[in-house]
Amino acid sequence: MPHTIAIQGFEGSFHQIAARHYFGPAALTAPCATFGEVVRQVASGTAPYGLMAIENSIAGSILPNYNLLRQANLRVTGEVYLQIRQHLMALPGQQLADIQEVHSHPMALLQCADFLNQHGPWRLVETEDTALSAQRIREGLRTGMAAVAGKLAAELFGLEILEKDIHSEKKNYTRFLALARPENAAPVAQSNKASVYFHTTHAQGSLAQVLVRIAGQGINLSKLQSFPIPAKTWHYYFHADLEFDDPAQLEAALREIKPVTEGLEVLGVYHRGATYK
Repeated sequence: MPHTIAIQGFEGSFHQIAARHYFGPAALTAPCATFGEVVRQVASGTAPYGLMAIENSIAGSILPNYNLLRQANLRVTGEVYLQIRQHLMALPGQQLADIQEVHSHPMALLQCADFLNQHGPWRLVETEDTALSAQRIREGLRTGMAAVAGKLAAELFGLEILEKDIHSEKKNYTRFLALARPENAAPVAQSNKASVYFHTTHAQGSLAQVLVRIAGQGINLSKLQSFPIPAKTWHYYFHADLEFDDPAQLEAALREIKPVTEGLEVLGVYHRGATYK
């Protein structure tokens, strides 16, 4: 069990929920205000591991996080998928009729817009974090206020859930990557997924050659994300997630694509992540 796992967000956040699923319920977390701070803590050795959201099934890729990962020389050691379930919570004894304000992160308020617009009229207050909104209600004993946050926040701060699952889109999932410095990234037995970076020449068909060779090894390309290369206008590098049944497929694919790429880096070889609700 690692001593601490750096996460973005505060105690009770969805990152902490995901960290408990991946690292175990006793995992200790080090809250960070930004994703950049998560990466810095892991890269500096302050925290041996980190957990960082990388994409959402509705909002798509978190593009800055791919850049953070590439620049920090960290390794992907695993992944976990979490269903984002938003609940309305308040101090014990409060009822819906008592609520005048609802506090949460802007994205959470947007995800619950249908429910929030049907009730009230409530004043919606944007904050920097879902769980922090819940914590402030508890610490300030703020009656007439509710927070939109996950179940863990209600449990940690002693709030009652007034309405469960108030998010509009019920199939809302976030993918999180587990991160470590290269020396802390132990080999994974019977791996079945890998994350790689590569870039090709700026010539017709160069990307197609890579993709055809990956497919020729029976590998599923589950993610392909392009990014501009600084100082090279209209040139791109690519992040690719590869799913396979046998590690030998990955080894063969890497051998096949290396001659048709100008740069190739394996960020991590790991197990496909479980999904939690």
